[in-house]
Amino acid sequence: MGPSVTPATPALAVRALRKRYGDVVAVDGLDLEVRPGECFGLLGPNGAGKTTTIEICEGLLAPTSGEVEVLGRRWSSHERELRQLLGIQLQETQLAEKLTVRETVRLFRSFYDRGREAEEVIALVQLEEKTRARVGSLSGGQKQRLALACALVGDPQLLFLDEPTTGLDPQARRQLWELIGVLRAGGRTIVLTTHYMEEAERLCDRVAIVDHGRAIALGTPRVLVQSLGADHVVEFALGGADSLGAETLSRLDGVRSVRGENGAWSLTVAELHVTLPAILAEVERRGATLAELRTHSATLEDVFVSLTGRHLREGA
Repeated sequence: MGPSVTPATPALAVRALRKRYGDVVAVDGLDLEVRPGECFGLLGPNGAGKTTTIEICEGLLAPTSGEVEVLGRRWSSHERELRQLLGIQLQETQLAEKLTVRETVRLFRSFYDRGREAEEVIALVQLEEKTRARVGSLSGGQKQRLALACALVGDPQLLFLDEPTTGLDPQARRQLWELIGVLRAGGRTIVLTTHYMEEAERLCDRVAIVDHGRAIALGTPRVLVQSLGADHVVEFALGGADSLGAETLSRLDGVRSVRGENGAWSLTVAELHVTLPAILAEVERRGATLAELRTHSATLEDVFVSLTGRHLREGA
């Protein structure tokens, strides 16, 4: 038997984690702690170190240095036990295309000493109508739901989901969000990686924003967005040779921060109804013209941009 796990024991504890590939540092001194029963998100661009981190936590990679404890256990001393306690959905799951959905889930169920009935898990991921269908005939969204069923059939204490909705169309993505929401509501501990803002904001109790192998922000989505000190973002560009300076924009009422790039401006603002008229008045006063103007509520992506100066979708 492994060590006793109390409610105070973190479901996952990562301390000073580093992973090098030659001269490339994929993970650079990462510290994380996931609480039992929470959905925790690793958020960042492609190449930020998310998948490397989660694969170390899953026991698929060995770290260069640092410590990882999963459910109070270490891979070096409790590998077989941990394999029985975890559910893992990899970024890409290659399943045997000629097996049926039922055969696939039953195969994965056979890997565990205890778990759930295959039919129960197939119903949970809403694939009953495809029970006898071969894997090769499934759509991308159905294959992702089947991969989730395979991760759940052992009734895991901790579920790892690595980019679970990448490549899915919007409808399939939302179906998977609903399933993850059901698991979260049932008290399952979930660690997921994503570079979709809405996904993290909708699913995660807390998120760590990761860039270049380091956690650069940690907290609930709401707290991280509030850290901007602004509720809205205004993006605009002027036409032709017209220009406005950052100093001028920063003096406008309600402006908290200013960022300019390639002639376009992004302003975080506390009160949209105050700042927007001020921008329009300044543009008119200078005899300039607007080429574009957009506003949106502040999001996790705006937090990332404010910290790094680039967008998540730009990758590494």
